[in-house]
Amino acid sequence: MADETPAPSAAAAEPAAVPGAGQPRRTVLVAIGALLLGMLLAALDQTIVSTALPTIVSDLGGLDHLSWVVTAYMLASTAATPLWGKLGDQYGRKKLFQTAIVIFLVGSALCGLSRNMGELIAFRALQGLGGGGLMVLSMAIVGDIVPPRDRGRYQGLFGAVFGGTSVLGPLLGGLFVDHLSWRWVFYINLPIGVVALGVIAAVLHIPVRRTPHRIDYLGTLLIAVVATCLVLMTSLGGVSYPWSSWQIIGLGVLGVALLVPFVLVERRAAEPVLPLKLFRIRTFALCSVIGFVVGFAMFGSMTYLPTFLQVVQGVSPTLSGVHMLPMVAGMLISSTASGQIVSRTGRYKVFPIAGTGLTAIGLLLLHRLEPASSTGEMSVYFFVFGFGLGLVMQVLVLIVQNSVGYEDLGVATSGATFFRSIGASFGVSIFGTIFTNKLGPRIADALAGAHLPPGVTPGQLKSDPRAVSALPAGPRAGVLDAYSTSITDVFLYAVPAVLVAFALAFFLREEPLRGSVTAPDTSEVLSSNPVERTSHEECARALSLLGSREGKRRIYEEITERAGFDLKPAASWMLLRMNRYGSAEPALLAERVDIPLRIITEAAAQLESRGLAVREGLPLILTDEGRQVAERLFRAREESLADLLGDWWSKDRPTDLQQLVRELNAELCGSDSEQPHNGPAKRDHDPRP
Repeated sequence: MADETPAPSAAAAEPAAVPGAGQPRRTVLVAIGALLLGMLLAALDQTIVSTALPTIVSDLGGLDHLSWVVTAYMLASTAATPLWGKLGDQYGRKKLFQTAIVIFLVGSALCGLSRNMGELIAFRALQGLGGGGLMVLSMAIVGDIVPPRDRGRYQGLFGAVFGGTSVLGPLLGGLFVDHLSWRWVFYINLPIGVVALGVIAAVLHIPVRRTPHRIDYLGTLLIAVVATCLVLMTSLGGVSYPWSSWQIIGLGVLGVALLVPFVLVERRAAEPVLPLKLFRIRTFALCSVIGFVVGFAMFGSMTYLPTFLQVVQGVSPTLSGVHMLPMVAGMLISSTASGQIVSRTGRYKVFPIAGTGLTAIGLLLLHRLEPASSTGEMSVYFFVFGFGLGLVMQVLVLIVQNSVGYEDLGVATSGATFFRSIGASFGVSIFGTIFTNKLGPRIADALAGAHLPPGVTPGQLKSDPRAVSALPAGPRAGVLDAYSTSITDVFLYAVPAVLVAFALAFFLREEPLRGSVTAPDTSEVLSSNPVERTSHEECARALSLLGSREGKRRIYEEITERAGFDLKPAASWMLLRMNRYGSAEPALLAERVDIPLRIITEAAAQLESRGLAVREGLPLILTDEGRQVAERLFRAREESLADLLGDWWSKDRPTDLQQLVRELNAELCGSDSEQPHNGPAKRDHDPRP
């Protein structure tokens, strides 16, 4: 591969300040644990509330505003995400991360102390501001304390936290409601957050590398206000105010009108929160609309399914979480499988088409739910719906990353999830409006002429689902049917939007997939707010995954051939290792890595016979000729990493991309993580053989 930038020698290329260098492994692991606790807080709060919502609205009243308990958190965290990322660059991520934890904990405590729905909604928004910071900063700090070669592995842990909380959240929410109080859904954050805060203060030591930014405060404020106005309009229209009222019309007009100054601000901003040039890329525009619809359907349904299970089916909050597991399982299975298949085959267009089609079928099946539906029937419907969502969520991020240049990689990745987040906010509010508008009249019809117990009114039955149990058998069946029909109608109204996304998916172009585009982690799939990463951070994640995935034997065969030698793969690995560490003792090396002693002995013998290494007692050291061969192998490895970047590695490539490749190359060459053998490395405290 042609490269006009000369590769430095192995010794020179090792960066002076590799992230994580100089910190004991134990300290790094403890710090990662604290970051995982921070991510756990934000991830858990997106799912734990859903099964507690019916009890919360029964206690505080205000079923009309149930959707805003979820929407307030989503809007605040989505709007805050880009600000947290850039402020962390400017003022240091450790202090900002601690600040985000404190804001989140204050919001959690106030949510638990709420006396009415208005207070709870306001405090949920405060919680969302902190939650957005926990998301973006925890993943960014990984890049500060972990070497590039390990970033993919550690960031995968954050994805695993999301996968785990998507299962545990509904269950924990139900357990707290059943055995303690719904307020513990929020109080549980306090001890976890205090532990994370203490550990971060004690063990997290990261260099403060200030990166100046011209933060787009005005653009962020405008897009947040536009979204809030339109979400308020859809959630209050026909519920708190008539659709023709000046309040609703005013909100709609204001939201649309503010789009004009937002566009003007983004055109002039040095670092726009949402670069308008992205919309000139057809693939990005299509994926944004499809992502909006996916968020709309996913979070809207997840908010109202627990209400159906607890009120209509009469199951406990804990069991309602269990009933939701088939949907989560469907999402996790299909999203993981589709991402891996696309990464390996390079074919992706079929997944958005199949995913949106299956999602539409799933919504139609959910519309068929009724009070008499069996657990098996509901589980199948939930699984089909979740499987359809999972097919499209993971792949949309891949498609967007493949359609943009390196300079837009980070912001395009965030933009793709941003639209899904806004769609989620709209979905929850619109689903809530449809549900509320349908429920009141149906309850009134069901109770027409019925004799109600003292103190029970149609209005109370609408705002407090628990009051249904006080009704006689006849009226109770009618009210339960009203709840059932009102909730399942919501799913039917979502079908046209999903069918629009299904049609748009056919217009996606299937372009050759870049080698460096890899499946995003679970946090980008299940999160309700975008995970902000720079282009450099996104590339570091991808290259670290690819480097470790295709390490082992075949990479040394490739670089040996590229460098023009006929050495054994293990011999090339040993050459690079000696160039990195100064020497290698074959017997000790075989003990600490998972390579048979016979292979290491044969490699050492080849190096000695070629005059590339000599014995000084038991250890082997390089000769001058051996150092020259090692440097050529080093350059060949750097070129192989650059090949993975495809057209991002052009003549005008950014300096930070060159530096990333050099850092990763210096760490991988001859390392235990890239043995020329298929077994895992055995690590000890001393990195030298």
